[in-house]
Amino acid sequence: MYSLKKAAKNLAKGFLLRPPRGVQAGAGSYIYRPRRIDGARFVEIGDRSTIHRYAWIGAFESYANITYRPRITIGRDVHIGRYACLTAISAIEIEDGCLISEYVYISDHAHGMEPNKGLIVNQPLVSRGPVRIGANSFVGYRVCILPGVVLGRNCVVGAGAVVTHSFPDFSVIAGVPARLIRRRLDSLEGARAVEVGACD
Repeated sequence: MYSLKKAAKNLAKGFLLRPPRGVQAGAGSYIYRPRRIDGARFVEIGDRSTIHRYAWIGAFESYANITYRPRITIGRDVHIGRYACLTAISAIEIEDGCLISEYVYISDHAHGMEPNKGLIVNQPLVSRGPVRIGANSFVGYRVCILPGVVLGRNCVVGAGAVVTHSFPDFSVIAGVPARLIRRRLDSLEGARAVEVGACD
């Protein structure tokens, strides 16, 4: 009886939380409801990753009569918190093992804001460069990661930070705009030791 209940529960979970049609999703990956997914066929999620409730994942193929070629790629074992907003007209990549907190905003574009071209909402979107978040990084509560930013591996982004430019591996950053607080030297030295050992 217990096994039947467990099987039924797992079946219901799989039905309710499975990614929508069009999303390329790996084994054991879920997107919790309610959710909003635009451009599902341009979204790829690796194995064992989860996106929690009220997320908006938008890969925009067209806007204001302009066509784009978007791609949102989420790696394996990535966990994204509630109310996350990821929007792309070029590319957003979140590498394996990242933990993204709640209310995080990540985008690779901005609205056109030409004063003589009418309402901002009706102007084309403008690419400011792809965004990449390196493997095993942590992005804190209410962080904004703006277009063109590349974060290295094993970075930590403090709560409320607005990240306007790129940072290397093992960076700890915080603030508005975000700045380097320190390097995770203990982790950096450990990684170097592993690399050296692998070459012996």
